[in-house]
Amino acid sequence: MEDGVVFKKISNMKSYKTIETGMEKGVLTIRLNRPDVHNAFDETMLQELTDCFQTMDHEQTLCVVLRGNGKSFCAGVDLNWMKAVSQNSYETNFQESLFLANCFYLIYTCPRPTIAVVHGVALGGANGLLSACDLAFCADDALFSLSEVKIGIVPACISPYVIKRVGEYGSKELMLTGRRINGKEAEGFRLVNKSVPSAELDALLEETIALLRSSGPKAMSHCKELIFQVSNELTLEQAIDYTARMIADIRASDEGQEGMNAFLEKRKPNWI
Repeated sequence: MEDGVVFKKISNMKSYKTIETGMEKGVLTIRLNRPDVHNAFDETMLQELTDCFQTMDHEQTLCVVLRGNGKSFCAGVDLNWMKAVSQNSYETNFQESLFLANCFYLIYTCPRPTIAVVHGVALGGANGLLSACDLAFCADDALFSLSEVKIGIVPACISPYVIKRVGEYGSKELMLTGRRINGKEAEGFRLVNKSVPSAELDALLEETIALLRSSGPKAMSHCKELIFQVSNELTLEQAIDYTARMIADIRASDEGQEGMNAFLEKRKPNWI
C-alpha cells in the first residue's frame, strides 16, 4: 500500500483472497492485493473481480475506485499462470481468455462511475483494467507498457478498451513497439485522463468524487447507458428516436423533476 493512504475495510464487506474491498460514504474501493507480484492477475483475481462487480449494491454505490496495493497498480497477467494455461487444450485456453474478456466488459458496463488510480507500473493487461474504467488518473512517475509483443503474443482481450481510449494510430504505436511511457506521456496518448505528481493523486481523486456527489445518481447511470448505446449500438438515424425517448423519460422522472425544481428554486437537490 502506498505511503499516506489509509484504506478503511468495512466489516460487512465480502472477504477475498486477492483483492480488498471497502465502502465509505458510497465509494466502493477495490484494491488489487498481490503486492509480492506487483498485483499481476491470475484466475483467482479475475474470478474475485468478476464476483465483486456482479454482486455490488448499485443502490448504495456512488462510484467504484480501482487501485493497487504495494508498489504498483498492476503488472498485467501473471506469466506463471499464463504459461500453465498455455499448456492446456485450445478449448481450455479459449475459455480462460473468454473469462478475461468478460471481466473487462463487466467493468466497462458497470452502471456506476468507475475510476482507476494508477501508481508504479501498469503493464500489459493492466491497461485493459484501467481502460475499461470511465476515468483513469495516474502519478507522473507511473510506467505503462503494452508489452505483449515482447513475449510473442498480442493484447487481444484488452484491445477494444485501449483502442477506445487511445485511437487506432496511438494504439499501433504502443502495441507494436511495446515501449514504456510515463504518466505524462500516457496523458498525451489519452490512455489516462490526467497525470499529476504522486503527492497530488489522492486530492485529484477526492475532487472528482466531490463532483460525482453533486450529480444525480440515476442520471449518471443513464449517461453511461446513453454513451454506450450511441458509441456502440446505434446508427445516427437510430439515435434520433433513442435519444429523444431517453430525455423525455428522464425529464418526467422523480430525479429529473427534483433536479430541475432545485435549480429553479436555487437550492441543492435532495441527492446532495
